[in-house]
Amino acid sequence: MYLKHNIVGWFEIPVLDMDRTVRFYETVFEIKLDRRQLGPLEMAWFPWVEGGMGSSGSLVRSEFHKPSDEGVRIYFTAFSGDVAVEAGRVAAAGGEVLMPRTQISEDIGYMAMVRDTEGNRICLHSRT
Repeated sequence: MYLKHNIVGWFEIPVLDMDRTVRFYETVFEIKLDRRQLGPLEMAWFPWVEGGMGSSGSLVRSEFHKPSDEGVRIYFTAFSGDVAVEAGRVAAAGGEVLMPRTQISEDIGYMAMVRDTEGNRICLHSRT
């Protein structure tokens, strides 16, 4: 079977304190999130590139979203090219580095695992 798109189309990261969590992700990734109120959902969308690889997603605060470090793990691309750079911003942004830069394999590259300000476990990835 040939796929025309990546299988993941969107992701949502549960949030309790939107201001604190937005500051964390904007600081670690040096990006600007787009905050929206959609009915009962308070959201902050990650930037996306039309036609780019991968998918985008959002921080979400609602009665249906509960932060956890036991669920799905999302891998964010380290645009600096080295996960150690983004991981180096985590503590100052209020998070915790759980696993520093670690090689996955020569073909796949490197990862680091961190916990955000809400208790969600996420990963960073880079080829070098």
